[in-house]
Amino acid sequence: MDKIKSTLFLFCIACGLNAYSQSSAPAKPLPIIDVHVHTMKVNPAWSSPMCPWFLSDMPGADPNEPAPFFMNLDCSDPLQPARSDEEMQAAVLETMERLNMTIVAFSDAEILHRWYNAAPKGRIIPGIGISNANEMSVEAFRDSLSNGFYKVMGECAPQYQGISPSDLSLDEYFGIAEELGIPVGIHLGTGGNGMANLTQPKYRASLGNPFILEDLLARHPNLKVWIMHAGYPMIDELIALMGANAYVYCDISGFIWSYPLDEIHAYIKRIVQAGFGKRIMYGTDFMMWPKLFETSIGVIENAQYLSFNQKRDILFNNAVRFFRLDEDQFK
Repeated sequence: MDKIKSTLFLFCIACGLNAYSQSSAPAKPLPIIDVHVHTMKVNPAWSSPMCPWFLSDMPGADPNEPAPFFMNLDCSDPLQPARSDEEMQAAVLETMERLNMTIVAFSDAEILHRWYNAAPKGRIIPGIGISNANEMSVEAFRDSLSNGFYKVMGECAPQYQGISPSDLSLDEYFGIAEELGIPVGIHLGTGGNGMANLTQPKYRASLGNPFILEDLLARHPNLKVWIMHAGYPMIDELIALMGANAYVYCDISGFIWSYPLDEIHAYIKRIVQAGFGKRIMYGTDFMMWPKLFETSIGVIENAQYLSFNQKRDILFNNAVRFFRLDEDQFK
């Protein structure tokens, strides 16, 4: 009898310890959706450390002198770039798991397929973009969207080509996305400091005006578009366009980690104040720095002008609605 009592006693202790272990386990982070992630091959020749908000000081240059380097390194802990494709993939997948992230990813198709195959099912939403009609035929684009792998049309960045997204040369591509119910992400806004005369001679700032979408949206009234980079810095035009077009959302990628932090907060706050807090989506414009995810997320989580619910809308809820995702998959 004593042996039975002793066994029962030890069993009860084990049960209690197990219950305590389960109850004290850290809670799973609330889900986050990053709608703007680039899958890029690592090129050590141009990969460099980077201080967030590096465009806080943008001195002019001289055309008779070597082009300036605008990636300010004057901070205590610059973000370090990945040094290989393998390091990049491992870092991205680890961060996604640790932060409970799902990403909308696009750019290099080979890297995209590698990440997609290595990630848990449903955690990477693949995209394919068109910025110039010479990149892919209309037939090939339709085939790409019809095969089921690609769920998003993006990033579309005709601004770098000196082309409006409303240009008729791109119209059939957007028509296919509308027909198939595929959401479209279009680059509008700034591309950095000195873009037009340092790195992208066809780039035009005027082609980043959100109003430039109006003809496209009028021709395709059922097209769901999100304006990448929130058309920064053209806030009034962004608000007016979203007010006139109920299917237009925006993301806050790129400028969220490059421009002055006070300017970033003022821009986001203005969109929320105008009543569009349900149409802002979180995005990084992730490229080569694995710690960029935490840096960008911190901007939203530390924004004192946003309520908890507003933060959750930006980091998760709005993307679930826009991309028609099943919220149960994130539980």
